[in-house]
Amino acid sequence: MSAAGKPLTKTEILTELAGGNDMSKAQVSAFLDSLCAIAYREAKKNAKFTLPGFGILKLQKRAARMGRNPATGESIKIPAKTVVKFVLSKACKEAILAKKK
Repeated sequence: MSAAGKPLTKTEILTELAGGNDMSKAQVSAFLDSLCAIAYREAKKNAKFTLPGFGILKLQKRAARMGRNPATGESIKIPAKTVVKFVLSKACKEAILAKKK
């Protein structure tokens, strides 16, 4: 377990998953690497990857727009581009933000 207030490191995540699923750290690491590779490939190919109970990784197009250079105040044209977004599932939000009684 990591110290309070700090996120888990990859090693700590592998340790917890390996212990809870009767697998070695190497097996868990290979599984996570495979899951990431599938997510990247599917998001690139289909513009969307759903991980049930966790969320959706998706591509979203942003239109071109006018912006302002904060250093000079000069107006600049920001080109259109595609960005990657992650949207949490309802179940994930409810589990994390559940109100304590």
